[in-house]
Amino acid sequence: MKPHPAIQAVSLVTIAVFSAGVAYSQEQPAVQAKIAATAGKTKPAAAAGKIRRTPDGHPDLSGMWTFGIDLPHGDLKKVVNGKVTTSHYDQTARHHASDDVPGALPWDKTPSYKPEYQENVKNLAANESKVDPVFYCDKPGTPRIGSPRKIIQLPKETIFLYEDISGDTFRIIPTDGRPHRANANPSAYGDAIGHWEKDTFVVETTNFVDDTWFGENGYMHSDKMRVIERLWLTPDGNLAYQATVEDPVVLTKPWTNFARVIPPNNDPIEESPACKEDDGHRLQNLDHHLQR
Repeated sequence: MKPHPAIQAVSLVTIAVFSAGVAYSQEQPAVQAKIAATAGKTKPAAAAGKIRRTPDGHPDLSGMWTFGIDLPHGDLKKVVNGKVTTSHYDQTARHHASDDVPGALPWDKTPSYKPEYQENVKNLAANESKVDPVFYCDKPGTPRIGSPRKIIQLPKETIFLYEDISGDTFRIIPTDGRPHRANANPSAYGDAIGHWEKDTFVVETTNFVDDTWFGENGYMHSDKMRVIERLWLTPDGNLAYQATVEDPVVLTKPWTNFARVIPPNNDPIEESPACKEDDGHRLQNLDHHLQR
């Protein structure tokens, strides 16, 4: 595989899953009630008069945003004609930047798997460099691909554009009130519909294949996964992104990740080079993307 900064991770292993458990179903009303109760306690996403808005009154999320990828810790060094330059790359679009993001929901450090899946998740995480398909040029899927590189917000749909080594992905998200497509083929990025909850854009995605991960550390899922992504503008003009994963087959309760803060960025979207894996057979240990 040719190294490329756009690489994200997906699972190589297709997991056999079973029917949803009663415990998860019983917890859903409590979880929704908790989110509803907490929503009023979160800090406002932005002062109403200070964010840019579209003619229909919604916050305008359109624009270019910082490339949210995982890279090993450290600085980026470039050598050009013998001259070495060092720069620090912004990782806030992928990593936990702050617990004080205005508008963010409470989050948990790790998802809560049912006992019968915990050993499998642990094994996937331990062997990530050998079983993670994005390392072998496959798709990361939603929500692991993270925040979009560019947003095009239109009256009846919003378009997300990404840069990714597995293929430069796009998602077209209807916002005209239509339901999910009844006959859509399952996919890594699922079938998405969007709506506004005050000043937060909420994207609900279903109809997934079951061979991706929804996060680092072997976070596998079933084809019953449902993902809720929330995007809003912070008072200082950044894009905030937070995802919640529901999966009644493998999780004991929905899992909300930390909110990411994505600054604006004017770098043009680049076409990703073809991904040609040629490193797997050279692996000497089980180091993974962040070089543990």
